[in-house]
Amino acid sequence: MVQELVVALVAVIAGCVAYAMAAARVVKQYERGVVLRLGKLHDQVRPPGFTMIVPGVDRLRKVNMQIVTMPVPAQDGITRDNVTVRVDAVIYFKVVDAASAVVQVEDYRFAVSQMAQTSLRSIIGKSDLDDLLSDREKLNQGLELMIDSPAVGWGVQIDRVEIKDVSLPETMKRSMARQAEADRERRARVINADAELQASKKLAQAAQQMSTQPAALQLRLLQTVVAVAAEKNSTLVLPFPVELLRFLERAQQGQQPPEVSGPRQDAAGPAAEEPRVPDGTREPGAERSGPVRPTPEQDEPDRFMTEQPLAGPGPVPDFDPEDFDPEDFDTEQPSGRRRSEPFTRH
Repeated sequence: MVQELVVALVAVIAGCVAYAMAAARVVKQYERGVVLRLGKLHDQVRPPGFTMIVPGVDRLRKVNMQIVTMPVPAQDGITRDNVTVRVDAVIYFKVVDAASAVVQVEDYRFAVSQMAQTSLRSIIGKSDLDDLLSDREKLNQGLELMIDSPAVGWGVQIDRVEIKDVSLPETMKRSMARQAEADRERRARVINADAELQASKKLAQAAQQMSTQPAALQLRLLQTVVAVAAEKNSTLVLPFPVELLRFLERAQQGQQPPEVSGPRQDAAGPAAEEPRVPDGTREPGAERSGPVRPTPEQDEPDRFMTEQPLAGPGPVPDFDPEDFDPEDFDTEQPSGRRRSEPFTRH
């Protein structure tokens, strides 16, 4: 009898242990437990820690209350200004009502993902390309509002939505690059023109100041020469003021002697005439004893040209080789050819 009681007691204890193990549940700190008793939602949501349910009657669903980071797949769309773009985003959300997240929607993660994709396409169609590239904060707020409106009934709160990347076609990228380059060139030209305007004003003031003190211009010239020489170049360019050249020209004109009228006579008097040969040249062996006096033909060439006209060429006699006699050339000719020399026809 005692043995039967011991066996029964052990069986009861084993059954209690098995029941406790089947009914015991542990809810983590970042989770909440939703109990469905016989398929009906239990009013009380189980807090974190140890909890018990009725095995076979209750069903415990654990819901994560942490912030979930979910990437939104890239969506192709056409902007309001007819530009094809590809935009992807990321969404941050969390569950604030565990019972609604279990009862109101089958899979709140999938539902939020699909809502984010459709809202992203809608935002692309309502926005311009410039807004997608420069005014993303406004688009993020609009996208968050579009996703958060239906998600409130699911017990989900949208914490933040961010547009990650906007992919453009290659042709659009090249066009935007040319536009940016043209804009930068325009700004560079405006800045350069502004600098030239300011420099011209300063130069006008400097010229006005130098006009009162002419010596300042010379000092500035010397300063320029020093600056050029400091570069250690082999060529030094020295500008000359026009006023200095005009001063030198006037000074040269004032020093020219007056012209003397009348024939010019030598101070040394008439010199001895050198011996000359018949052709008017000086003999090779004669030494020069004084200044050379020109011949009358050389002294007054104009008179000889006018008073003694040149005679024209006369008739040339015919030459017959049979009538040529070498004896006729016995004497020394003025040209210096002797008889013993052969005759050469030039």
